[in-house]
Amino acid sequence: MSREAGAQREHLELVTTAMASGGDAVAHDTGGRVVFVRGALPGERVGVRLVAEHTRYANASIDEVVEPSPHRVAPPCPEVERGCGACPWQHISTSTQRDLKVQFIVEALERAGVRCPAPSPSVGLAPWAFRTTIKAAVVDGRAGFLRTRSHLMVPVDSCLIAHPLLVDLLVGTRYPGASQVLLRCGARTGERLAATTPSGLELRLPSDVHADHVHEQAAGRLWRISARSFFQSRPDGADALAELVRSAADEMGVPTTAVDLYCGVGLFAGVLAARGWSVTAVEGSQSAVADAESNLRDFDVSVVHADVTMWTPPQADLVVADPSRIGLGQRGVEVIVATGARRVVLISCDAAGLGRDAALLDRAGYALRAVTPVDLFPHTFRVEAVTVYGRRGVR
Repeated sequence: MSREAGAQREHLELVTTAMASGGDAVAHDTGGRVVFVRGALPGERVGVRLVAEHTRYANASIDEVVEPSPHRVAPPCPEVERGCGACPWQHISTSTQRDLKVQFIVEALERAGVRCPAPSPSVGLAPWAFRTTIKAAVVDGRAGFLRTRSHLMVPVDSCLIAHPLLVDLLVGTRYPGASQVLLRCGARTGERLAATTPSGLELRLPSDVHADHVHEQAAGRLWRISARSFFQSRPDGADALAELVRSAADEMGVPTTAVDLYCGVGLFAGVLAARGWSVTAVEGSQSAVADAESNLRDFDVSVVHADVTMWTPPQADLVVADPSRIGLGQRGVEVIVATGARRVVLISCDAAGLGRDAALLDRAGYALRAVTPVDLFPHTFRVEAVTVYGRRGVR
C-alpha cells in the first residue's frame, strides 16, 4: 500500500548511505524506514520532503543539501532546473557515475549468488552531444521530456546530450497532432529521421529529414536502420559493444557456428560473419528483420523472424544475446542451452536483469568468466554490461 504525501508534507534531515539501482540515494528515517532520496548522492546530509509513503519505504525530494558529497557537481544543463527528467544524474561527476554503475553490476551479481570476477575497466564514452536516437513526448506540437517519475512533459529549449544533428528537430520543430516523436540520425552519415505517433501527419520538416530509415556507420560497416528498428543510441557505443563481442569470439580460435539472439538490424551477426563465423540471427521485430536481411546480404548469415522464446535453435559453438531490459528469462536461457554452445556473450542493459540471467545461466552450467561495463547512457543510472560465460567442463 502507498499514499501520496499530503499538503502537510513531512520535512526531514537525513544522511544518505548508498545508491539504489533505481538512481536514488538511500537513507533511513528515525524509525529505521528506508527513504529513497531523489537527487542525492551517498554520504550527503540533506533536507528532504516526503513525496510518497509506502508500507516499508518512502520517496523523498531534496529541499536543501546541507553537507554535499565531494562528487556533487552543478548540472550544466538549464533544462534540469526546469524539471526535465531525461538526465537524472547530471548532479554527479562523470567518473563517479561510472563507479556507481560498476557497483550496481557487482551488487546485482552478488545478490543473485553468482561469483563475480573483477570487472574490466568501464568503457567510458563522450558524455555530451552523443545521443543519436531520441524518443520525445509531444504536447501542443512541442517536443520535450517527462519530469522524473511523472507523466507530465517538460518542453525543452536546449539539450546537451542530443547529437547536434537532432537539436533543431527537438527544440525548433513543431509536430502538431503528435503525441510522440522518434528522432534519429546517422552521426557519421549526416542522415536524419523524424517519425511521429500517430504517423501520417502533415508536418513542415527540413527537406533532408526522412520518415522511414537512416544509415549509420558503426563497427566498420554501413547499417540501414528503420524508424521501428532498435539500434544503439550512439555509434561509438555500438563500436565498443561490437569490439567486446569480436574479442570474445576471437578467443575461441577457429570460427565455426554462432547464434545471435535478439539480433536487431544485425550488428553482432555482421561482426561475427566478417570474422568467418556462420551465423543464425534471430529477431522478433519485422522491421529489424528487414533491415538485418539488407545489412547482412553479403555474409553467411541466416536471418530468422521469430520470437526467441518460441524458437528451436540449431547446434552452435557461440551464442551472442542482446535482449531487452527484462533480460533472457528462463526460456531464453533454455534456448541457449539447447544450442550446446561452449561460450555465451550477453549484452545487458539493466543490472537487475543481468543478475537474474547470470543466475539462470550459472544453474544451467555456464560460469561467468568476464564482466565489462560500458557507459552508453551518461547522466542516467542506466548501465550496459557485456558478460562472457563458459560452459563448465568445456575448454
